[in-house]
Amino acid sequence: MAIPKNISKEDIFKAIQYIDENGVPNQNKSKKYELVDESGKTYPVKYVIAVANHLVNHVDISTEEFHAEEAKKFLEKLDFIVETKQEKFKLTISANEVTSTDDRFTMDNLALDDHYKPLDVYFINASGAKVRRKYNKGERRNSNQTLPRLAFQVFEQQIAALPMEEKEQFPICQYTPNTEIIRGIFPSIEEFKRFRNSIEYLVYRNDDGQQFVIYSRNIFSTILFVQECLKRFGNEGDQFVLIYREKDKKEETVQTENKNVDIERLQETSGYRNPYSHYLIESKNIILHGAPGTGKTHLAKEIAADIISDGYFDDFSLLSDEQKKQIEFVQFHPNYDYSDFVEGLRPRINDDGSVGFELKDGIFKRFIARAKKNFEDSQKTQEQREKEATVESMMLDYFSNIELGVDELETARGTKFYITEIDDKHIHISIPENKISNKLRLSISELKAMLDSKQTFTQVKDVTNFFGKLNPTQHFSYLLAIYKDIKLNKKPITNPMAKPDKLKPYIFIIDEINRGEISKIFGELFYSIDPGYRGRTGEVSTQYANMHDNPEERFYIPENVYIIGTMNDIDRSVDSFDFAMRRRFRFIEIKADDRLEMLDELGEVKEEAIRRMTALNNEISNVEELNQHYHIGASYFLKLKYLTFNQLWTDYLEPLLREYVRGMYDEDEIMNRFAKAYGYPGDY
Repeated sequence: MAIPKNISKEDIFKAIQYIDENGVPNQNKSKKYELVDESGKTYPVKYVIAVANHLVNHVDISTEEFHAEEAKKFLEKLDFIVETKQEKFKLTISANEVTSTDDRFTMDNLALDDHYKPLDVYFINASGAKVRRKYNKGERRNSNQTLPRLAFQVFEQQIAALPMEEKEQFPICQYTPNTEIIRGIFPSIEEFKRFRNSIEYLVYRNDDGQQFVIYSRNIFSTILFVQECLKRFGNEGDQFVLIYREKDKKEETVQTENKNVDIERLQETSGYRNPYSHYLIESKNIILHGAPGTGKTHLAKEIAADIISDGYFDDFSLLSDEQKKQIEFVQFHPNYDYSDFVEGLRPRINDDGSVGFELKDGIFKRFIARAKKNFEDSQKTQEQREKEATVESMMLDYFSNIELGVDELETARGTKFYITEIDDKHIHISIPENKISNKLRLSISELKAMLDSKQTFTQVKDVTNFFGKLNPTQHFSYLLAIYKDIKLNKKPITNPMAKPDKLKPYIFIIDEINRGEISKIFGELFYSIDPGYRGRTGEVSTQYANMHDNPEERFYIPENVYIIGTMNDIDRSVDSFDFAMRRRFRFIEIKADDRLEMLDELGEVKEEAIRRMTALNNEISNVEELNQHYHIGASYFLKLKYLTFNQLWTDYLEPLLREYVRGMYDEDEIMNRFAKAYGYPGDY
């Protein structure tokens, strides 16, 4: 049965009022979509329709007659705001049963785990004490393997004490009651592959260096293993808990080369996946520094995606187009300057073919404008939002019905003019009768302020007084004419939906921040970027303030802006990096072995890559003139996806290391030691 067509927008408002008075039964609470009213309160879409149907057609309240998708589309056609609800599920494993708050979960079909992502994992004993995973360096937080790794951590001694025969027969996974039980805890990858030739495995190492290798595919594939650990080694009341969510459509389509390792991480203390994210939240400005190839730029994007998605994922490619507007990326270089970054004069071709100059905002100032708008909008009351929505609707309707360059307007003194162009900031007008200055730009923000005001403007003096000016300016008479025309031609607007604006974080990434001349690029913004001077307390006048539409306008960085810089420690420009900037950033060193998780996508080659990298870096540290800043980072070894180890050495590592040791008296001997440590067979 379809949704009755006789349900109107007014009926939906009545249904909302009914729900406010009577509440929502537990069985009717939203699982997927929610209607958001003007105050930000949410209602389950199916139940809203069911109540409206009850009030209009006098039938029982039932949500069984239509799907959530139908309810969503119906409400959106009536101009209501509907949002997707991201639900989290809790799966509890005990010795005797496995239950989930997701009604779709069943132990009879664990292959469903392809559609879910883990968010949190912990062990809780009968007394209520929680145990969480002690992560090794480079280990991903809350991946598909975190649940079985925690089981190994909790029951490590008992598992190690099992005879080899019992380990080989230990139950690991059974996808359906009719499929085989996958068994075996093995001492090495080689032994594992003798029994099951698969890349879908987990390697756990205890403190004694002993390895446990088991089959591990996705988040549900080791539930049987965890439950068997509880049966054999646990006490009554012991439980493992897995918190997870459904993948969104974008994640479903993402293809990864290494299926046995999940891309997600969750940092428990802050709610973010990336362990570095909370550093940025705490400090506002951070610089990631370290040896070349440690993945600093990639890490910066991971942190940004993690924070922007509110800990939902840390893969930059999964961000929506709207979310990506909250991130900006720039790479500094010696020729980069203030006009690129903040603002400056740029050439433009005039209508008559001549070349002129106009003031253009740089990348940082444009980014700050987006962040500032969000910050200011998030502080507005519902009344302010509704009023601004009304003004926006009036202006949109008016300008969409103007024929640019054709429709004639007239000032109070009878001067005729035409609107020729409209951009984000200005209304461009042509004044044919004015032989001296026949073109003018009017400020859209000033027009909005007039329309938003409760004041009525009838003459230029009213506009002059409203903007606090002693004398009228030429453009006020044209603004007044457009204002009057909008008021004269405005159509009735009924209660526009003004959705509350949520305060969002905005993250600006500066790659190789040390390679630019900082004082030249930032200018007077040194003061504003200080974490202690976010907001209006850090206001400054920019160099071109006298050319702004409002010369008294001052620049500041709002509280919702965060800055990430990256730099290589061995770059010569590091030594000259401005000390005033150093005080304003928190410096976080990324060592060569801090980002080993990058190598997960190498599959079987990963272990050998880590061994060679570690041996080479140890040898680099043994050279008196070198130190850890000269170590080789993991990103170099990602080239092993299409190179051999020998090719990586000859084409990338050897030339870099040769530069490190150039001029040393025992250059060839040092290179021989490097090659031997790495495992390259050649001599120097």
